[in-house]
Parts: sequence; structure tokens; C-alpha cells
Amino acid sequence: MEVIINGNAQSVPDDLTVKDLVRHLGLDGGPVAVEVNREIVPRAEHASRKVAGGDTIEIVHFVGGG
Repeated sequence: MEVIINGNAQSVPDDLTVKDLVRHLGLDGGPVAVEVNREIVPRAEHASRKVAGGDTIEIVHFVGGG
């Protein structure tokens, strides 16, 4: 299915949850914030919230540093 991730059109497998999508993108190594269609998805809902074709998704991956 086609979705927009951080402003870029991307094809991803069908029937993904937010958690699956984060893993698919290789961003599961640390905390992330996810917004789907301009709505923050709480971390507790990542495993149950389904991604649909046409969704606009923003993912912020936190990087430590000083």
C-alpha cells in the first residue's frame, strides 16, 4: 500500500500496525514519536493502531547527544 512517511510517498506491506511500520523502517532501536494523519499515536497504541493506504505519517526518532 502507498503511504506518505515524513513527506515522502512510500510503498509498504499491507496490514501493518504502527509498531510493524516502525520495525519495517528499521527505527525500532530506540524511542520514536508517531503521528498519523496529524494525530499523535500514543506508544501504548502502536501495536494495535493499523496503518491504512493513503495515511500521512510523521515519525520522529530520538537521538541522544550533548
